[in-house]
Amino acid sequence: MIETGKAAQAYRDIERMVVFGEIEPGSLVSESFLMEQTGLGRTPVREALQRLSRNRMVEIHPNKGVLIPSTSVEAQLRMLELRRVLESLAVRLACERAGQADRDGMGAMVERLEGGGFDLKGYAETVRGTHDLIVLGAHNEYLADAMAPLQGLSRRFWFTHVTDVDTEIKAGANLHVAILKAILDRDADAAEAGALDLNDYLVDFSYATLGQQVRRR
Repeated sequence: MIETGKAAQAYRDIERMVVFGEIEPGSLVSESFLMEQTGLGRTPVREALQRLSRNRMVEIHPNKGVLIPSTSVEAQLRMLELRRVLESLAVRLACERAGQADRDGMGAMVERLEGGGFDLKGYAETVRGTHDLIVLGAHNEYLADAMAPLQGLSRRFWFTHVTDVDTEIKAGANLHVAILKAILDRDADAAEAGALDLNDYLVDFSYATLGQQVRRR
């Protein structure tokens, strides 16, 4: 079930701002600033910040503000080690447990991904939607709670460092399509292989950013 309500909206809005660098990494912002940016009240913004803090997307410093932490290759690689294991489990469970509503959503997402024509923000929504569909299809709320921060941090790193947008979107879309099609076929081995291919891609992408950082110096 997709979360609704003002706190969930605040979470999505603030996460989007962090993922796309609309709030500069390393900067310290106030609750009032985030309330103004989201158009939401103090309570939903505060609830969203508590959740974002648990998911390591922000750091809350009482009496100072909310810090947007910088990304690092080292942290990304450690996160991907854990995501590799949990995502393999998620796709296998989705192969076994996904109901018709889950499968209909996955089929629609395959069509959307294969249609292409995304800009970065449009692609971000499809990636998030794909991950949500897989985790929901696994029907394990504990797994969903464990996966959410890993996927959010992974998205943030990718969108922070992507340079060849069209090439990387095409590569990512193809990898996600392969996973979804395997789940629709209820082929757990192929789904896990697809998840591992995606993880390998993200690891390679992470290492490639080291070269970008060297060139920028």
